[in-house]
Amino acid sequence: MSPRCITEKRTKPFAVLGSTPSDSHTWNLLFVQLLMEENGWSVTNLGACVPVAMLLDESLRRVPDMIVISTVNGHGVQDARQVIEAVRAEPSLARVPVFLGGKICVAEDHERDAVDELVAAGYDGVLVGGTAVPEFRSRLAQVAAGHAGRRP
Repeated sequence: MSPRCITEKRTKPFAVLGSTPSDSHTWNLLFVQLLMEENGWSVTNLGACVPVAMLLDESLRRVPDMIVISTVNGHGVQDARQVIEAVRAEPSLARVPVFLGGKICVAEDHERDAVDELVAAGYDGVLVGGTAVPEFRSRLAQVAAGHAGRRP
């Protein structure tokens, strides 16, 4: 465990939320934060254009129950690989569920291949299209149930 890590008792699951380094959109982040809070989560929203080092620092400071990356600029697939590689390289974060969602490609015909590649790279889920929000709600419930089982 990293010496920067804060030990705390949590009454609800905690997530770190941010965007890919090249995505300057914020409306999606606010939507995801509100959705998570409505589903019982505590969220640290890092905002737009999140450098990988910033995401790692915050995630190591308070190891979350989940990391969520939201992107809507259509270039998420280009940045998402470096994000997951950095997260998975940290021993304290290697088992933390990480989800990517939004518009990850500018061309929809490349999206399915991109989803498969990003899951293979280490994401626990890449949520796109019309099923993204219902699937995300389901994933929130699954991870929260695991959090409840770990409460002291």
